[in-house]
Amino acid sequence: MARTSYKDLLGAGVHFGHLKRKWNPNMSPYIFMERNGIHVIDLHKTVVKAEEAAAAMKQIAKSGKKILFVSTKKQAKSSLETLAGEVNMPFVTERWPGGMLTNFVTIRKAIRKMSSIDKMKADGTFLTMSKRERLQVDRQRAKLEKDFGSISDLTRLPAALFIIDINKEHIAVREARKLNIPTFAIVDTNSDPRAVDFPIPGNDDATQSIHKIVSIMTEAIKEGLSERKNDRDKSEKDKEDKEESVAASAPVKETAPAKEAAPAKEEASAPAKEAVAEGTKND
Repeated sequence: MARTSYKDLLGAGVHFGHLKRKWNPNMSPYIFMERNGIHVIDLHKTVVKAEEAAAAMKQIAKSGKKILFVSTKKQAKSSLETLAGEVNMPFVTERWPGGMLTNFVTIRKAIRKMSSIDKMKADGTFLTMSKRERLQVDRQRAKLEKDFGSISDLTRLPAALFIIDINKEHIAVREARKLNIPTFAIVDTNSDPRAVDFPIPGNDDATQSIHKIVSIMTEAIKEGLSERKNDRDKSEKDKEDKEESVAASAPVKETAPAKEAAPAKEEASAPAKEAVAEGTKND
């Protein structure tokens, strides 16, 4: 079943590109026409590319891996936080910390620092500090939360990145390419689609356009997570059924043969009794 509708994309303004003078020639296969000096994106190709990207994202989610959503644009912040949060995926909306992927060990240390502050507050150690120290720790915790709060559950490198505006997030794209991490992105007419693995031609500036494309991706992720849960439940049920069948087919110990031993013993002693009786008659 198609997740992407041409009419929905049209209604969300996904087809609006940038001014002609700002275009990237590598986007020419995805441009339908030019009107009033503005390029119009071919939504038929957007539908195809969005379906390809959604199918790939579904498989990643089904495998139980994480997809990191990235955009520091103001118009994308609300949609990204809401939609990515619904599927429990990490996201970056404030600032891309340099080396977040290529120097992930250091980023994990910062996240662990945030956890240690929370632990201090929970066990009462925080209250033993002076007022000035508590204020400094609170400020440090707030800064860490702002920069890394949305990726605190990311214990290992993400399996893929979904990026909005690859020109603005060029550092994230470069780091992902260096580590061979698959990249998905909304690519406008001023961007180079060759920089990412799964380009989705579309308007990366309008809030409605961003929300529409991100929602298509998160719906695919939901499908993948649902199938993963169903497969896990099915495998557990099959395992239980197998254990029950093994238990039912196991041989049960019988005590009846022990009781039948007595008649056999009597039959064995019968000839002896007859021999004694014949000897008595002869006497």
